Amino acid sequence: MARPPRSPRARNRVALAALVLLGGLLPAHAAQAAPPRQPDIGRPALDHNGCARVENSLPTLSDWPKVDSAMPRNPVDERRIKQIVSGMSLEEKVGQMTQPEIAAITPAEVTQYSIGSVLNGGGSWPGGNKHASQQDWLKLADSYWDAARATRTKIPVIWGIDAVHGNNNVYGSTVFPQNIALGAAHDPCLVRDVENSTARQIRSTGQDWAFAPTLAVVQDDRWGRTYEGFSEDPRITRAYGYEAMNGLQAGARLRIGANGVIGTAKHFIGDGGTTNGQDQGVNASSEADMINIHGQGYYGALAAGAQTVMASFNSWTNPALGINEGKIHGSDKVLNQILKGKMGFDGLVVSDWNGIGQVTGCTNSSCPRAINAGIDVVMVPNDWKAFIANTVAQVRDGEIPMSRIDDAVTRILRVKMRAGLFEERKPSERRYAGSPDALTDKALAREAVRKSQTLLKNNGNVLPLARNAKVLVVGKSADSIQNQTGGWTLTWQGTGNTNADFPGATSILAGLKEDLGTANVTFDPAGTADPKGYDAVIAVIGETPYAEGVGDLQRKSLEAAKLYPEDLAVLDKVSGKGTPVVTVYVSGRPLYVNKELNRSDAFVAAWLPGTEGGGVADMLVRGKDHGGYRGKLSYSWPKSACQTPLNPWSPGYDPLFALGYGLASNQRTTVGKLDETEGPSRCGSTGGGGTATEDLPIYDRTDVAPYKSFIGSASNWGGTEIGPDGTASHPEINVVPADVNVQGDGLKATWTGTGAAQLYSQHPGGTDDLRGYLNADGALEFDVIVHSPPVNRTVVSLHCVYPCSSEVNATKLFGDLPAGQKSTVKIPLSCFASGLDFESIDTPFLVYTDGPFSASFANVRWSPGGAKDPDARKCSDLTG
Repeated sequence: MARPPRSPRARNRVALAALVLLGGLLPAHAAQAAPPRQPDIGRPALDHNGCARVENSLPTLSDWPKVDSAMPRNPVDERRIKQIVSGMSLEEKVGQMTQPEIAAITPAEVTQYSIGSVLNGGGSWPGGNKHASQQDWLKLADSYWDAARATRTKIPVIWGIDAVHGNNNVYGSTVFPQNIALGAAHDPCLVRDVENSTARQIRSTGQDWAFAPTLAVVQDDRWGRTYEGFSEDPRITRAYGYEAMNGLQAGARLRIGANGVIGTAKHFIGDGGTTNGQDQGVNASSEADMINIHGQGYYGALAAGAQTVMASFNSWTNPALGINEGKIHGSDKVLNQILKGKMGFDGLVVSDWNGIGQVTGCTNSSCPRAINAGIDVVMVPNDWKAFIANTVAQVRDGEIPMSRIDDAVTRILRVKMRAGLFEERKPSERRYAGSPDALTDKALAREAVRKSQTLLKNNGNVLPLARNAKVLVVGKSADSIQNQTGGWTLTWQGTGNTNADFPGATSILAGLKEDLGTANVTFDPAGTADPKGYDAVIAVIGETPYAEGVGDLQRKSLEAAKLYPEDLAVLDKVSGKGTPVVTVYVSGRPLYVNKELNRSDAFVAAWLPGTEGGGVADMLVRGKDHGGYRGKLSYSWPKSACQTPLNPWSPGYDPLFALGYGLASNQRTTVGKLDETEGPSRCGSTGGGGTATEDLPIYDRTDVAPYKSFIGSASNWGGTEIGPDGTASHPEINVVPADVNVQGDGLKATWTGTGAAQLYSQHPGGTDDLRGYLNADGALEFDVIVHSPPVNRTVVSLHCVYPCSSEVNATKLFGDLPAGQKSTVKIPLSCFASGLDFESIDTPFLVYTDGPFSASFANVRWSPGGAKDPDARKCSDLTG
């Protein structure tokens, strides 16, 4: 559980102090005298290039502003829309609101159910082929288009895609730097150009709608989506939101037209401000901070004419401040009253992947509350047929007013008309369709990479290197396009790719060979070669790909040496040998890298540069660097392992490198030896003999270190580890990935009934002192969908190195849960107190039975205070 929030008055004093100390660098979101009138929030001031200016400060807003959209209502469209809606059946209207995934719907079903939109998730391609061609994409797009035109209403279908740094799901596309890199460029015009190029890429494969840009103002870099945010600074996000939307929608003012696609401002609101950076977690901000920090990117995007807004997975809850909105997907205040009401947004609101299923009282296929709260298009990837049937019934039963359905369909049709789709030809006949040139933009991508490179250290002016320098290149990421592109690239998590999956792309190593000459570049990834005789060693190290959920650090520290020890090992081999070491750090967030910095004469934050690694190489070489380094940090850089959240308005703000830091190539600044104090493996209080204050995550879309997931049975009681693909199998039990809350976040375990078996999480070879969770009235909590209830006695148990253990009888618990629906189970840890040594826990979760049983488990954790929750189980009901 998070610490009680500071009072608004205390919070504002801290923010105001930060503003005074930093000379007005930051947005004025602290408490000040309320302005005499609400500032007009419309088109921002422009810089000398005609792009939105990153302001020195932003006005403090006392309430949510009315935003004047660059795309006003057209009376002719409105009359046409009203006529179409009046002639539609209820089933046709609900079909327009339904968005299935391409792997789960055929073109014939688009016609049959009058479907209004489809999507493809990350790692979903036509025919399941990762190397699908432009023509493959266009063929499927045409088939959906023709299917929609075959309906009675002939309303065009739209296809949405996660094109978050280029059309990154498509084989052969140029992939641009991730947003964190673009933020470091401090160049709104560049963002506009990148997004406009992305729009052409999308049109070349037949989609109409980009689920971008992400406008999160990230406050805790442990969040696995940090790299999707442009900056922790709302001034940057505001200007970038405006130009990103201008780029995607081609500056549209009446119709988006042939050079643009529909853009999406996401995720509304507060996803970047969750406690501990937990994906889909709780944002406890005051309303003032929501308005003045997290809202800024939306003011920019809506002013530019954003046509769609995606609701956020996070909750907005702070009981101490009287805020109890819960999941944003179900918040009438956030979606209806704020976004559509006060801010005046007249486009459509789309849910996130199965987002309605997280709303209290809802499932993935049924949620009147979310629709009534203002969701217009429901992203329901697989359960869409049930969703249509349920929603139609709920309208007829009066749970959902027909007026709300009509409003949703009106908004959907308004967006489609503004996109020009009623007059558009089929996707394969549109401008840019099938064009290889539209799918690639290597020159712009390379420029974006060069502008984003951020020089943190350059002792002795090692950089730039001479044009004929002889270099030894080491490190795991030098020749890995997978690592330099990161998550949301071809696959959802960006994993499982090789260089062969990126035709035409350039690794950082290849760029160095291009700039220095192949003969001057020696590649030794492990760093075993003697660096003597080389002019420099270039170590390309850093993070490996991840995306939402999986990338969360949870309670891990920010210490790179613990997260990626192989990198420090490489640097130890090459540093201190008399040859200068230049470290190029590939990452999606700032990390605690004091050890790595000390072993480097120069250190470059390369971020996640995308497919044009040559842009990284250019900046290292004199004459190729286009005037030298000019990237500036759009995120503060930590000086200790647990220094998060770290923002200029954080109490005691003391970063290693502050927001806005970045050296020029000729800047004579020496970074001295840094403190190498090793941080803890985990940050925050987990108890020991005290009292735990934060959740202990055990399984959250993937194993959370140090725990690993196993199955055990007579076939192997020693345990078979569940692989990274989420599968494992014995004759008695098998496990496959499953959707519980979101895509692929759970494990579906099926006990066959042929013998006893167990699913469990364990700390291999170690134990943890978890007494603090018992002291904090903690509970073992997990989300579960029961597919078939247990036939025989089934137990949930905890172990303190077998045979030390304790169990509860969960047969009735699982048997009473509604089949096929997600439930959250909370079992007080006190139920296990007899016989369990909480000082030496090695297995914090285990489910065992010897009969048939099938259930999907997700978000397994120990939670302080959970035993006191009204929905916690009673120990007396878990015996026998």
